[in-house]
Amino acid sequence: MHQRNIHRDGYDMQQLSATFPGLKSFLTVNPAGKETIDFADNQAVIALNSALLAQYHGVSNWNIPEGYLCPPVPGRADYLHHLADLMARDNRDTLTHGPLIEVLDIGVGAGCIFPILGSSSYGWSFVGSDIDEIALANARTICSGNEKLSEHVKLRLQKNPNHYFKGVVGSDEQFDAVVCNPPFYSNEQEALEASDRKWRNLGKNDSPGRNFGGMTHELYCEGGELSFIRAMIAESFFYARKVYWFTTLVSRKEHIHDLRRALHKVRPTEVVVIPMSQGQKSSQILAWTFLDEFQRRHWRDSRFWGN
Repeated sequence: MHQRNIHRDGYDMQQLSATFPGLKSFLTVNPAGKETIDFADNQAVIALNSALLAQYHGVSNWNIPEGYLCPPVPGRADYLHHLADLMARDNRDTLTHGPLIEVLDIGVGAGCIFPILGSSSYGWSFVGSDIDEIALANARTICSGNEKLSEHVKLRLQKNPNHYFKGVVGSDEQFDAVVCNPPFYSNEQEALEASDRKWRNLGKNDSPGRNFGGMTHELYCEGGELSFIRAMIAESFFYARKVYWFTTLVSRKEHIHDLRRALHKVRPTEVVVIPMSQGQKSSQILAWTFLDEFQRRHWRDSRFWGN
């Protein structure tokens, strides 16, 4: 994990249980004698997330509706720390902090994870968009229970699922970064096969079917993440002067080559691929910008990256 990720050294389950007593009933002991949870149990993972967000990020009212995707807090935190490093690289290696930094989260989800972590770690402001009104309503409930989030997080419905920026980005708005965790799979069968692999990796024998949360649109779309990100890249061209860094998570390394080809068609000035690793899981962040050096300097000065 990233060196600034506060979760990189594991968890003190007793301390987390003291902060969030609902976690205690899910605690178990692994063969090494260490307290943990059953990561194949979605409710246990939700309880762990609730405890982590309460303990480290000051959010005591976190929950998600039944059946919705429960994102892993440490992995999402890693994404934001790497994004902060990317922005710092253009800012004399100085990390950007404060609400003047504005980030667009495409597909914010019911858990509102990126805005919570980005606000807690760096004080950034967020606009979170989603096509799901139930997810947005839950995210609003989370934010309304936290003064900092309610002040610096805006949530917007994307009415057209074929668009990413249109209908969300205002005519007078600019964003210092875009983050996105796209649907990974092309169809339900792919999602079920992934669940089976996860089940086996956890040392389980008989898979119960899909053993993790997630609504259909959160898990798969036609063409999977490759198709989703290609379309995002194509639309980003029309918002080239409204965003400094476009970024997205890419779960499969073999997709990077095809995505570079898609980016070549819209001719960004720079493309960056950032590897990430959490335990046995690896993924990438794909980042691109259309701004040249003069435009970047003007952007940083006018939007107070140095403050």
